[in-house]
Amino acid sequence: MENGGGTTATGAENLSIKDNRTGRGYDFEIEDGTVRAMDFREIKVDEDDFGLMTYDPGYSNTASCRSAITYIDGEKGILQHRGIPIEQLCEHSTYLEVAYLLIYGHLPSEDEYNKWVYEVTHHTYVHESIKNFMDGFRHDANPMGMLLASVGALSTFYPEAANIDDEYQRHVSAVRLIAKMPTLAAFSYRHSLGLPYVYPDNDLSYTGNFLSMLFKMAEPRYEPDPRLERALDVLFILHADHEQNCSAAAVRVVGSSRVDPFSAIAAGVAGLYGPLHGGANVAVLRMLQRIGSTDNIVDFLEGVKQGNERLMGFGHRVYKNYDPRARIIRKHVDEVLEATNKESPLLDIAVELEKRALDDDYFTSRKLYPNVDYYSGLIYEALNIPTDAFTVMFAIPRTSGWMAQWVEMLHDPELKIARPRQIYTGPRDVDYVPMSER
Repeated sequence: MENGGGTTATGAENLSIKDNRTGRGYDFEIEDGTVRAMDFREIKVDEDDFGLMTYDPGYSNTASCRSAITYIDGEKGILQHRGIPIEQLCEHSTYLEVAYLLIYGHLPSEDEYNKWVYEVTHHTYVHESIKNFMDGFRHDANPMGMLLASVGALSTFYPEAANIDDEYQRHVSAVRLIAKMPTLAAFSYRHSLGLPYVYPDNDLSYTGNFLSMLFKMAEPRYEPDPRLERALDVLFILHADHEQNCSAAAVRVVGSSRVDPFSAIAAGVAGLYGPLHGGANVAVLRMLQRIGSTDNIVDFLEGVKQGNERLMGFGHRVYKNYDPRARIIRKHVDEVLEATNKESPLLDIAVELEKRALDDDYFTSRKLYPNVDYYSGLIYEALNIPTDAFTVMFAIPRTSGWMAQWVEMLHDPELKIARPRQIYTGPRDVDYVPMSER
């Protein structure tokens, strides 16, 4: 509020601003380390002035919501879901329990957990028409594009989901999405290889069933390796949610129009489809392949310093320390390689590259530490997942985070349809020119 001419903001903390254009001063309340952007609209040259706006490309310093789902301290390398450290969740929990925690805000009781697992397990099948829908794609269609389209198509199979104020519909939509996303992902993978689709096996675990739908061939029943099940479960926990990233923001922006959850989550899939968001582990794999040998690492790092190469999988928009997810997943890489009977020269390169980079002040002084994408691609490669399906593997666990963000958004008393402002830079008052005179 304006000093002198209006009410002065009260409270223990406030921000005083002087507009040098007019000489007027303003006091804005600071709450939770933030000021409200709309307060700046009070700053005007005259009554006809629109008011001051803030300009923030990429929303790098703009809080769009209040959230109690995921806490990140990038400087200290901390990631917590509902206050529980990611390290504890990966050690003691399962992906489905974490999904429940994210969406409902607390760890489930034994009865709640058993019911939740049962519901998810028995909603894994998709309508047979989805198979026909999948068959309409070209043989070389990108699996992520197929997933994007099929998730959006689910809204036509469950029109009742549009009743987003109904608690049961919100719950069953969450169950359906978490249950069916692995099925859709596996169908897209099998389609790209020209293989018949494998139906869900409700006697297997969440990740065991997914591995079965991916890899089952002529055997009567697929028996997943427990090491692969656990590694994939941990990887799913690590990817479940990560605060207000591009895809989560997309879910909230589209969801703010009060569209059904399937359409909102499809927006999240679309955001993840982009190489700057979901494609980082593919870039890491290609970098390691290009390096080719541990003997070439020194020259490669020198190329990075000279600006001729890019160090992929290091650094993060949020983390300015070692990504806690990278520490955890690194422990499972060797187990996966052992379970798949694979030798990975790329892992040798990755380990040596990390060691040399972290011993070099050039990289550590720039806060360039490994992130989760640095090692996740090695696991997917060991599983024989094609690189164009890596992002599909990301979308499966992130679905629970998207649903948690969507449900929380609906309960936000300050929810408004997203409508960013712009700074217009084009011409004005231009006369139309008839086509004959152009």
